[in-house]
Amino acid sequence: MPERTPFHTGGCQCGAVRYALYAAPERTGICFCRMCQKAVGGPFFAWASVPVADFAWTRGAPATYRSSSAATRGFCAACGTPLMFRYDKHPDETDVSIGSLDRPADIAPRVALGIESRPSWCDAVALAALPTHRTGELGSPEDLTRIVNFQHPDHDTPTDWRPPAA
Repeated sequence: MPERTPFHTGGCQCGAVRYALYAAPERTGICFCRMCQKAVGGPFFAWASVPVADFAWTRGAPATYRSSSAATRGFCAACGTPLMFRYDKHPDETDVSIGSLDRPADIAPRVALGIESRPSWCDAVALAALPTHRTGELGSPEDLTRIVNFQHPDHDTPTDWRPPAA
């Protein structure tokens, strides 16, 4: 079988788990439900859905958590990055977390779900009204020029890739 070229790649923060999407996502969105909020530790879960046939784990495999009687979530057991979600009634689809993609800006959500749990401060007008700053502009508890980044880069790496020594 010929080797397929991924449309998108992604993975966890530490690089232990990587994946590829071999087709453009069919559906994208954000979910504000409390289960998604708790799963990602944020106000919403941003997701992109692809057929299982167009999805592959390319390094490692996620740990899973049965978050309800209807679905399973996958995450990196080493660093905790939320990676995927799968409904039992749709075993032919996988939803990946947009934030775990190497180029998350390439995928825009097209629908918002679970809006009954959306925080009032999380609407477009309130967010657009917030003052904005680049990383470090307001100071930081650390000297950003001296921090060593242990995070996996936003691209595929050789299987023997390791972060810089601490």
